[in-house]
Amino acid sequence: MRNYLLLLALAAFAPAHAQQPAPQPYHEAVRRVNDLVHTKLNVRFDYAKCYLYGEAELTLKPHGTATDSLRLDAKGMDIKAVALVQGGSRTPLKYDYNRRQLLIHLPQAVGAGQAYTVYLDYIAKPDELDAKGSAAIGQAKGLYFINPDSAVAGKPVQIWTQGESESNSAWFPTIDKPNQKTTTEISLTVPAKYVTLSNGRLARQAPAGPGLRTDTWQLTEPCAPYLVMLAVGDFRITKDSWRGKEVNYYLEPRYAAQAKQIFGQTPAMLEFFSQRLGVDFPWNKYSQVVCRDYVAGAMENASASLFGEQAQGTARELLDWEYAGVEREIAHELFHHWFGDYVTCESWSNLTVNESFANFSEVLWAEHAHGPDAGQEQAERSRRTYLRNPANYARPLVYFGYADKEDMFDNVTYQKGGSILNMLRAYLGEDVFFRGLKRYLTQNAFGTGEAHQLRLALEETSGRDLSWFFNQWYFGAGHPVVTIDYAWDAARKTQSVTVKQIQAGPVFQLPFTIDYYGGGRAIHQPVMMTQATQTFTMPLSARPDLVNVDAENVLLWQKTDHKSLTEFAYQQRHAAHYLDRREALRAAGDKPADPIAQQILLAGLADKSPALRDMAIELLDLKNAPLRKAATPLLEKLAATDATPLVQARALAALGTLKEKRYAPLFTKALGSPSYRVQGAALEALLPLNPAQALARATAFEADNKGALTSALVTVYGTAGSAAQWPLVRAKYDAADPNGRFQMLGGLFEMLGRLDDPTAFTEGITRIRDLTVEFKPYVDAGRIIGLLRQVQQRQAQRPNAALVAGLVEQAVGAIEVAK
Repeated sequence: MRNYLLLLALAAFAPAHAQQPAPQPYHEAVRRVNDLVHTKLNVRFDYAKCYLYGEAELTLKPHGTATDSLRLDAKGMDIKAVALVQGGSRTPLKYDYNRRQLLIHLPQAVGAGQAYTVYLDYIAKPDELDAKGSAAIGQAKGLYFINPDSAVAGKPVQIWTQGESESNSAWFPTIDKPNQKTTTEISLTVPAKYVTLSNGRLARQAPAGPGLRTDTWQLTEPCAPYLVMLAVGDFRITKDSWRGKEVNYYLEPRYAAQAKQIFGQTPAMLEFFSQRLGVDFPWNKYSQVVCRDYVAGAMENASASLFGEQAQGTARELLDWEYAGVEREIAHELFHHWFGDYVTCESWSNLTVNESFANFSEVLWAEHAHGPDAGQEQAERSRRTYLRNPANYARPLVYFGYADKEDMFDNVTYQKGGSILNMLRAYLGEDVFFRGLKRYLTQNAFGTGEAHQLRLALEETSGRDLSWFFNQWYFGAGHPVVTIDYAWDAARKTQSVTVKQIQAGPVFQLPFTIDYYGGGRAIHQPVMMTQATQTFTMPLSARPDLVNVDAENVLLWQKTDHKSLTEFAYQQRHAAHYLDRREALRAAGDKPADPIAQQILLAGLADKSPALRDMAIELLDLKNAPLRKAATPLLEKLAATDATPLVQARALAALGTLKEKRYAPLFTKALGSPSYRVQGAALEALLPLNPAQALARATAFEADNKGALTSALVTVYGTAGSAAQWPLVRAKYDAADPNGRFQMLGGLFEMLGRLDDPTAFTEGITRIRDLTVEFKPYVDAGRIIGLLRQVQQRQAQRPNAALVAGLVEQAVGAIEVAK
């Protein structure tokens, strides 16, 4: 499961620090008194009331000892009947119910391992449930009715579920814990015009009365209760296959033409992951469905992953998609079908054996499908995400002291955990590492796992004791912070490298490789750091051109590397990896006035990696006259012809900062690009040169704009528009996801500073307030308050000054008290 909604735009408003919650009581794995065996559901829906009417037959076995009771999770339900099923008869059972859990009293003790079945007749009322969501999972209702009364024109009517972490018990009674496993048979009675999807295969369909149909889905492999799902709606199914198994894609009809373009690599992913792990995809089919208003980005339900609407788009929108978006998500959710579905974390404290592996798979697929640069780019993205927030440094990867299980869905479990697996792969070697993963999967097939079982499986295949690695990376917190210094002893012809760990707390044991370059070739020196300060030496025939510490670029650390810019320039030209070139660009960006740094940045504009070309443009200081003179011809070429919309748009934006009229024809031509991203950058670049033309072109784009072009429209209207455009700006803002809304804030603030429109002030400032309050933990609220104050100052001598001042004070007050 991955929440992708906030990864991009929020970074621009992110605070530098966050508070770490106080330690909480120890959360042990839940005791298994009864084991789920099989779940049989028969459900139908009341669209007007947003109710589910359900009948459930649960088959269970006492786990270790006999028991005379059964405790089920059943949130906010009306329980109509509870009975013991014996043969063809049902014997009513006594029960106690507190609206959260149902305690069923069995007529007599049932022996360990002896199967029994209970029947329940119930009504689930998810919209009446008082359930708190989290940052990763927006709500916890379990079952969601989307536009059930068709009140929103153009929006589909859908029903879908989201079970993780323990929300499926809001729509069917179960033991809602990750250490339970159940097979399922789910019969859905729905309007015949709709398509259904659930776990496993579609076993049968039958008429169920006028305008109704019952679909029955069967999953014969056991899964955790949180992985049970259903979806109902007007989906167009695009059929695919892998090794004779069904692979299907469910999208809204208007996006169905792009189904293969979006999801079509799934069979290749299935083949690659099956071969790499040595364990074939273990489920009898694989479907992927895209739903509206989804609360969690994407979710790996057993055999049927569910994606938010970011995973469907028009052909034009797809031009601007990057690997880090939907393709990465598709790989992530699919890999969960081994790590998370086939073998599930025993407890939420061990969520790393689910989510860290899914994060790691994003690197695996990137390097397989797009090359080593793409793999390292994705790995570095994860490292930066973890390192960005110091609050991440205090929590170990395996963590029993969380405040709420939802807190485990964070940058430690995902990005740090994935980075740790990448280190472990490098340390053990590809073959040994993946044989260890195969052993872990086969030993725990259709069961549960934890970090210790992973360690033992890797020890068995490698012959190494890995307790030191797991103690520091899985059960300890933080990461190394190091300085790296170099010295050449000309008399002894020896190069020394001194690495000093300066972080508070324990010293990390670090295996890495040092590369010594001379004559364009490298000598490799594997080393193991075990002390706080350690010096490594290498005899050489001459002083090396470059010494490259952690040559494989896998360590999760923060380093201050005392190389010269000359050495970084050599590294950019000769070292092997994407991250070597990225490090050189970063070093050059810190000293933009240095001629060597400028040469590094100019070389970056021609890098084979689009991400590094983009980074080089971003780091250019175009106020520096010599650099500007050398860079602008290269930028013009990138702006006109680069094959990657991201780079083309970045180059247009860079040229736009120069505000030179000679670029107006280039910007005008780029407005005809099929890429919304390129159009948006061109429109914003044109704005200061010719506001009237930019306003006219923005008006022409009103009929067809998405993403960056929509944000550019708001910027143009904010700078050059009038109150006549406010209704459209408000509508675009309201229709956007959180990323889109944050991207529009610049234009929104500019517009509110210029207008004399009481309605716009009230609607705009209220929206900014609500957005900031909702996402305050992830944004720099102080910066947004400062921008609100600027609006107030700009309006201070205008007719609505008192209204604006009052609205700003109310907004600031609400933001400051929000948690």
